[in-house]
Amino acid sequence: MIASGMHTTERRTKILATVGPASDSEPVLRGMIEAGMDAVRLNLSHGTLEEALTVHQRIRTLAAELDRPVGTLVDLPGPKIRAASFGRDGVNLGDGQRVRLEPGQEGSTGEVIQVDYPDLLGGIEVGDRISFGDGGIDLEVTGAPGDRLEAVVSHGGSLTGRPGVHVPSERLSISTPTKEDLRILDAFVEAGVDMVALSFVRSAHDLRRLGTEPYPRGPLVVAKIETRAAVDNLAAIVEAAGAVMIARGDLGIECSIEELPHLQKHIIRECIAGGRPAITATQMLESMVRTATPTRAEASDVANAVFDGSSAVMLSGETATGNDPVNVVATMARLCARADENFDVEGWTRLVSGLRSGAPNGADNQDLRITDTMTDAAWRVAREVDASAIVCLTRTGFTVRAVARYRPRTPILGFTPDERVRRQLSISWGAMPMPLSGFADTEEMVREALETARAEGHVRNGDVVVVLAGVGRGSRTTDVLRVIQIA
Repeated sequence: MIASGMHTTERRTKILATVGPASDSEPVLRGMIEAGMDAVRLNLSHGTLEEALTVHQRIRTLAAELDRPVGTLVDLPGPKIRAASFGRDGVNLGDGQRVRLEPGQEGSTGEVIQVDYPDLLGGIEVGDRISFGDGGIDLEVTGAPGDRLEAVVSHGGSLTGRPGVHVPSERLSISTPTKEDLRILDAFVEAGVDMVALSFVRSAHDLRRLGTEPYPRGPLVVAKIETRAAVDNLAAIVEAAGAVMIARGDLGIECSIEELPHLQKHIIRECIAGGRPAITATQMLESMVRTATPTRAEASDVANAVFDGSSAVMLSGETATGNDPVNVVATMARLCARADENFDVEGWTRLVSGLRSGAPNGADNQDLRITDTMTDAAWRVAREVDASAIVCLTRTGFTVRAVARYRPRTPILGFTPDERVRRQLSISWGAMPMPLSGFADTEEMVREALETARAEGHVRNGDVVVVLAGVGRGSRTTDVLRVIQIA
């Protein structure tokens, strides 16, 4: 079903792209921004902190030059476990081969794999699955005599260097965030990063342990859903987070592969119902690390992620180490734009209306419940009057995100004087971050916003717009809804 009223070239789903050795130069980054990259991911599992900070500053400079509100997200490494080195030549593990695992850092062979995790023997049980890399190689534990783990290779392959080791999250004694995570976070908070992604979240308490100021004074906290515990505690995590990332790589190891697509839909729906952006990640255009075009299956995967309701889609190795990062971003932009054009708005409306529960009861949540009700009314009014835009005046971006969950056909213009809020909106579906000179009386801000929208070509004389506001002096919620005809 093609949603009427939506421009065929308009892209509402955002693109978050990872920067790495293939894309950390000024010309390539410029090309990626121009091709449609909305936000940048800095993966601290690779490279040094100093290198990442340099790239962060390079992005800031370029975004300012191009006048684009490009958001920056630092992805903390979390409690990453690695095998001791298999050497440059590596080893090949065949299906059915028996191996021994033990704690250590000296080196690994095809018979004895050392794992850089002192508590390896403490919690692993017979029947547990241990995976290497991105889950391509699996071992099943068959014995745990005390000084080692005995395992059989259930799905083999080649291992080189120091591959990551995935241990079932409920067996891990390492908490998140780690000391290294907090060291990295401190440096990036000082650098003014917009968003921070926390790896291997298992509960809302993990997010609170970051200790950052609430956004937008601090970075928007993105909870990575990649453990079974996170799925079980999803409601509390969504409430505590600013956004959520569906990290399908590790989540696909923790859960059965046939369950993963259904979990993706469930997580996205819970996020959108709570007004939180949902980022779908991992292997979206994986073949484009080496090729100029994606597979048909990858194209369908991207479109289905859009149809599921993803606020943003993420590129990883495709832009970090791939042959042509600019082409990858441009391809992703075309795929998302076409899927957005064919988005089932009416079906989504029925879905979100069923999910919408608003904020919990209680005096502390009164402001949220008011905003919830007002944004629900705004998109309905916009639809009824065929508005040309929904103009949101916002302090934190929450009003924009709350409207966006309804996936309105009407463009969403998010006006704020806070530069960080503008950049944080770079991962929010359909949001067009717009500048506002400062906080003033609501009437003054509405006048300025409409003048800017007209100057930028978003509205014209005679158009009807819906205005949501509540950022006047003393206002703590979205409490103004107006319908205005541009004169």
